[in-house]
Amino acid sequence: MTRIKTLFLFTLIAGYFAACSNCSQATPSKPTRHKGPSILLTGADQTKLYLSYLKGKNIGMVVNPTSIIGKNKTPLVDSLLKLGINIKKAYGPEHGFRGDASNGAKVDDAIDAKTGLPVISLYGKHYKPTTADLSGIDLMIFDIQDVGARFYTYISTLHYVMEACAENNIELMILDRPNPNGTIIDGPILDTAYRSFVGMHPIPISHGMTIAEYAQMINGEHWLKNGIQCKLKIIKMANYKHSANYVLPINPSPNLNTVQSILLYPSVCLFEGTTLSLGRGTMLPFVQVGHPLLKGKYSFSFKPVSIPGMSEDPPQKNQTCYGINLRNYNTTAIKNSGRINLSWLIELYKAFPDKTHFFNAYFTKLAGTDQLQKQIVAGKTEAQIRQSWERGLSKFKATRRKYLLYQ
Repeated sequence: MTRIKTLFLFTLIAGYFAACSNCSQATPSKPTRHKGPSILLTGADQTKLYLSYLKGKNIGMVVNPTSIIGKNKTPLVDSLLKLGINIKKAYGPEHGFRGDASNGAKVDDAIDAKTGLPVISLYGKHYKPTTADLSGIDLMIFDIQDVGARFYTYISTLHYVMEACAENNIELMILDRPNPNGTIIDGPILDTAYRSFVGMHPIPISHGMTIAEYAQMINGEHWLKNGIQCKLKIIKMANYKHSANYVLPINPSPNLNTVQSILLYPSVCLFEGTTLSLGRGTMLPFVQVGHPLLKGKYSFSFKPVSIPGMSEDPPQKNQTCYGINLRNYNTTAIKNSGRINLSWLIELYKAFPDKTHFFNAYFTKLAGTDQLQKQIVAGKTEAQIRQSWERGLSKFKATRRKYLLYQ
C-alpha cells in the first residue's frame, strides 16, 4: 500500500470514530425546541433586578391602580410589603392612589384603609412633594402607566417628583412601562408661554416615549428648576419595542376605560377645549364626540349623565348630543401613520353653527399654542396646519433619539 493510500485510509477511520463519538454524545440530548415570541415584561415585573436594591431602605412610592405586578395583577405596593420592603409612604397622582377620583377632582391626603400607609396627594394642595412629604425617605419609586400624550398629567407629576427628589438629594427609581401610542410623534410643539399642568415641556402632543425615556429627557434637557438633575435608577422593560401592540391590563384612568379610547386619546382630547362633549358622562368616553346643536347634521347620538367616580358634571349633561361615532374606528391607521387625527376637529368646527362659542379658554393650554385655534378659524387645511409643525417636530425627533432606551 502506498504512503498516500495509507494516509487516506487512516483519515477515513479517524473520521468514522469521531462521527460515532459525536453521535453517542448527542443521543441523550433533548430535541431542540423552537422558542416562541418573547414575552414583554414591565420594569415592575422584573423584581430580581431591583428587589435587593430596596432592602434596608425607607421607600416612598408614586403609584396608582396601574402599578401592578404579575399575571394576577397584584398591586406592587402589596407585593413589596409582603416581601418585607419597608414602604413608608405612598404618593398619588390625579385620580388618586386608588384611582377612584374623577378627572380634575382635587384629592386630599389620607391613610390607606388596606395597607395603613400614609398617602400624600400630588393632586390636591400641591403638585410637588414638599420636603416634609419626603422626610425619612431614602429612595422613591415611580411606577405609573402613561399613555404617551403631553396633556396626560402623569408626566407632569413625574416632573415635580423628579424636581423634589433632586432638591432633597433622594434617588428616584423608575419602573418602566409601555407607551400604547409609542409610534405616534405628532402635533404642535408646546410654546412655553402656555405652560401648565396639562403641558409643561416643549414637546408635541404625542411624544412616542416611555415614562423612563421621558424622565431622561427631562434631566438631559435641564427642564427642572434651575437646571438641576435628578439621580435616576431605571429598570427597563424586557422585549419591548415602541411599535408593540400592548393592551393595558388596567385602565390608566377612569375615563380611559377601553383600548379604543386609549388609542384615540391623543387625537380627540383637544375637544376638551371646546363646547362639545367627548362622551364623559357615558360608559364610552373618548370614542364619541357631539353637541345638541349638531342635531340634523349627524344621526349618531348619545346623552351624557352624571356618573360618580367618572364624571359627576360632564359637558352637555342630560342633553342629547349628535356627532361622530369612533367606537369602531380603525386605530391601526393612526398607529401606522405616526400621526394624530386632526380631521375630526376641523370637520366639527365647520359643521358647528355657533362658531363664536366652539372653542373655550382651555383649548390653548391643551394645544400648547395659540396658533392651532387661529389656523382652524382661518379655514386652513390639515396639510397647511401640519406644514407649520414640521420644523418643530423634526427638531424634537432628533432630541428624542438621544434618550431612547428601546429600538
